[in-house]
Amino acid sequence: MKGNSKNGKGPGEREERVRLDETAGDPELESVLKDLRASVHAWSARAYRSRSLVLSQVPQRTLWHRSLVWALSIILAAGVVTAGVYQYRQKEQIRQAAIERELEKERQAKPQGSQQAGVVPVGEAAGQRGRDVDELLARVDRDVAREAPSAMEPLASLMDDDEKQ
Repeated sequence: MKGNSKNGKGPGEREERVRLDETAGDPELESVLKDLRASVHAWSARAYRSRSLVLSQVPQRTLWHRSLVWALSIILAAGVVTAGVYQYRQKEQIRQAAIERELEKERQAKPQGSQQAGVVPVGEAAGQRGRDVDELLARVDRDVAREAPSAMEPLASLMDDDEKQ
């Protein structure tokens, strides 16, 4: 290898040692180096102490507290959803019972002789629902048949005028 001396050091390393040896006798430089060393030790001790504060029991308690808050929040949300489902089912059962009572009243109100074997006559409520459904379908057909939505009709009329010219 190029530049290696007999003792295994490069040519630049020997010169640095000489420079350090020459400055070793300077008391002002030694005082500055001692101050630097003391400040580095003080900084590292302060950093070590601050790390021990970070690793203390406080964050674990905070983590436990946050976990507890999340768990209680989830339980509360589940309770609210369950209560809503319960109320919906109760209302649905009440509605079904009312419909069954209406149908039973209609059956009792009709004379027994007018019913054919196996054929149940359509009541007024069923007829009204059929008319409502027909009316709804007619309205949907009108809306679908439009070229533009009702809110856009003023603009669509302007477009028609432009096409005619």
